[in-house]
Amino acid sequence: MLEIKQGKVIDVLSRKEGITEVKVKVNNIEKKGISYDDLVGQIEKGDDVILNTTATSLQLGTGGYDFVIFILDKEQELTGAGHIMKLRYTPYQIKVNSVEEEDNSNHKEIKKFNSLEGTPVIVGTLHSMLPAIAVAIKENKPEVKVTYVMTDGAALPLKISNLVYQLQSRGLIDHTITSGHAFGGGLEAVNIYSALIAAYQVNQADVIIVTMGPGIVGTGTKYGFSGVEQAEILHAVKSLGGEPIAVPRVSFSDSRKRHYGLSHHTRTVLGELTLVKAKIGIPKFRDRKQLEIIKEQLNRFELILKHQIIYKKGEEILTCLDGLDFKVQTMGRNHHQDREYFITAGVAGLIANEQL
Repeated sequence: MLEIKQGKVIDVLSRKEGITEVKVKVNNIEKKGISYDDLVGQIEKGDDVILNTTATSLQLGTGGYDFVIFILDKEQELTGAGHIMKLRYTPYQIKVNSVEEEDNSNHKEIKKFNSLEGTPVIVGTLHSMLPAIAVAIKENKPEVKVTYVMTDGAALPLKISNLVYQLQSRGLIDHTITSGHAFGGGLEAVNIYSALIAAYQVNQADVIIVTMGPGIVGTGTKYGFSGVEQAEILHAVKSLGGEPIAVPRVSFSDSRKRHYGLSHHTRTVLGELTLVKAKIGIPKFRDRKQLEIIKEQLNRFELILKHQIIYKKGEEILTCLDGLDFKVQTMGRNHHQDREYFITAGVAGLIANEQL
C-alpha cells in the first residue's frame, strides 16, 4: 500500500526539463519533493499537493525525496500524439507516443529494420556503470554516436537520473530511449527489441548502451534481483544481429562477500542464465592478486567456457573520470574508492570502440 500525505509547496528548489524539485511542508515538517511535469503538470510555490511518502518513511534509497502524486485544484487536459500507455492500469498511467506507433514519424524506419549488422551493444546491470562506459567511448572516439537505452528494471522516469542529464549535456551520450514501462527518453519504446531497433534505425547509433535506471532491486537471494534482465537483453541483442558486450560487476571495495571480486550477480547471470556468447572485458589490474581472483572465479563459474573473455589495460578510465565536472559514484563510493568497478565498466567501452 501507499503512504499518502497532504502538503504545501513552500519553495521551488530547481527545475530541469520535465522534473521539478520542491520543498514542501507536511504536518509542519519541511521535506523535499520531486514532481514530474509529465505526470502532474507544472508545480508552483503555494500549491497544495498530495504526496507519496512511502519510501522516506521506510528510509529507502530515494535520496530523501517524497513524490508528488497530484496538485490540488489544478486540472490537466490531454495533449499530444500517441496512445501507448506506460504504467498501465495504475492510477499513474501515462500516455506516450511510442516509436513503433503508426502515427509516430519514425514508424516507417522501424518497419524497415532487418538487422543491427554487428552494432556493439554494451549491456550493464547498474546505472552507475554508465559514465565510465560513455567516457571510455567518447574520450577515444568523440565522433561515435552513442544511444543510451534505459530499461524498466529500476527507476521508471528517466528524468530522475541526474547522471543522464550530465552526460547528455556534455555530449557523452547523444540520444536516450526508454523501454518497457520506463518513460521520459528522447524516444519511447514498447520493449527492449524495438528500443534497440530504434537506436539503430532512428538514432543511427554506432554504439548502444543498455542499463536500468537508478535503484537496482536486490533481495540477497540467488535470482531475486532486477539485474537478471542482463541475460534477456543479451539474448535480444544477439537475435537482432548485434554484437553483445556484457559488463561484469567487479569490486574489491564492497564489504558484502557475495559481491567481492566477480559479483554473484555476474556469476549467476552470465554463468547460468545467459544462453548466447558475449564479449566480457576484464581489466589487467595493477594488483596481480586481484586479477588472479577474477580469473579463478571466471573458471570456477564457467564463464570462461561460455563467453569471450578479453583482458585489457584500463587505468586511463580513472583519469577520464577525473576530468568530469560532476561526481560519479556507486553505492556511495567514488571512482577512486571503488576503482576496479569503474575501470571494468570503462573497458566495455574500449571493446566497443575496437569492434567499430
